Amino acid sequence: MTGTDIQHLSARDISRLTNSGDLTAEAVVRACLERIAAREDAVGAWAFLDPEKAIAQAKQVDRRPEGGALRGVPVGIKDIIATVDMPTCYGSPIYKNHRPAWDAACVASIRQSGGIIMGKTVTTEFASSYPGKTANPKDTERTPGGSSSGSAAAVADFMVPLAVGTQTGGSVIRPASFCGIVGYKPSFGLINRHGVKPLSESFDTVGVMARSVDDAALLAMTLMGRTNAANTAMIEPPSFAVWRNAALDKADGSTLAAFEEFINRAAEAGAIIEDVAEPAEIADLDHAHHQIEYFEMGQALLFEYQTHRDHLSTALRGRLEAGRAISIEQYDAMREAAKRARAQMNRIFQRCDAILYPSTLGEAPRGLEATGNALFNRFWTALYGPVITLPIGIGPSGMPLGVQLVGRRDNDARLLTMARWFEKPGQK
Repeated sequence: MTGTDIQHLSARDISRLTNSGDLTAEAVVRACLERIAAREDAVGAWAFLDPEKAIAQAKQVDRRPEGGALRGVPVGIKDIIATVDMPTCYGSPIYKNHRPAWDAACVASIRQSGGIIMGKTVTTEFASSYPGKTANPKDTERTPGGSSSGSAAAVADFMVPLAVGTQTGGSVIRPASFCGIVGYKPSFGLINRHGVKPLSESFDTVGVMARSVDDAALLAMTLMGRTNAANTAMIEPPSFAVWRNAALDKADGSTLAAFEEFINRAAEAGAIIEDVAEPAEIADLDHAHHQIEYFEMGQALLFEYQTHRDHLSTALRGRLEAGRAISIEQYDAMREAAKRARAQMNRIFQRCDAILYPSTLGEAPRGLEATGNALFNRFWTALYGPVITLPIGIGPSGMPLGVQLVGRRDNDARLLTMARWFEKPGQK
């Protein structure tokens, strides 16, 4: 098997082959390093990469007698997530060469399952909006999205089969869509956040990037300590609601056309689909998300603001100052509004299995100065349910387009099963 062959293996295939002894973890890591060496100068996905350390981890896994769900699978880790043996710099010069004394819970789980921590992937500054060096591997003059920029780019460019990111607004779904891969944000709280630099306690969620639903489910369910149910067959045709709201008008024409074509294909394959108008309780949720996030950012990054203000970007300083101007009464009112919206969503999910909505307003924008608009993601994050993005086509500039499937909170296994059905419509 050549290095290129290995680079294109799924995470499930790598696990199967390394557990059976037909492939070594070292061979997998060396193949990924070969791809990184060829492409990293153009893509810039990695904040930290030590090839010898990665190979040493692989050799250690090869010596282990026991198997593991992620045995031999290289995984990229977003650089706001603590790693004991690698720097964790949070996308900020304030923490240059910072070395935590522990692994984050998700990192420890990957190691326990036989996975290889390949390195640290680029994040925006503190997982906010100021971008790092990463370019979109589909077109290096365009943004890969953010804040999980390097995680999405590394998976999309076949540098690693899996990566871990985080989402507070749209930081898993948007970059995954821009880069043409699968991104999965689980229900709020299902993956332990210990060791993840906080930004907004109400919304921060650990998520995963992969090139298929099965691989995303493999990593996510491993991190949750749950049985992977993504291969469960659909017993009856799934029912979906197409979310129709005012924000949908902001999508460009190619996105809307691809979205409607996807809906039609799903209906032809047997899905039951109906339109749902956005309830009034949810219409202002994007504003509530902003207010809650900014208030909590002001608290989470208070130390950095007080002691290293000159090392923060102008954009981040502005957000922190906006958060400090929000009163506790306003914050509490926004939290209550979000709770009412979640209650309304429970009623909507009595009518359908999941909701369909475009992943982004359009293709990845040109330029690396910004990471794109999270308008189509923030309110779903605030609703706490699982969200997965699937590639559905190519826009007029040749860049990927995606669709979001949104599920009922804590019904993640069901959403992953439906996403697999959508990945290959009609497959039972």
